Amino acid sequence: MNKTELIEAIAAGAGLSKADAKKALDATVAAVKDTLVKGDKIQLVGFGTFSVAERPAREGRNPSTGATITIPAKKVAKFKAGAELADALN
Repeated sequence: MNKTELIEAIAAGAGLSKADAKKALDATVAAVKDTLVKGDKIQLVGFGTFSVAERPAREGRNPSTGATITIPAKKVAKFKAGAELADALN
């Protein structure tokens, strides 16, 4: 499913116009992004939790030359499915 299909599904499920559904989706994505940038987490009961994890620096190898390189530390977004979502998938 791409963004356009998601907007159509939201519009149909909530009885909104596609324009309103797009605004709602864009606002939701922006709120999630802003919260994660601050370092906070978002818990949606029954759906899951969005959080930020820090990956430490580590050594890797350049596949073409075999030379050792240092991969810098970075922050990554994580999602952990909630119990209801996990149960729905199985």
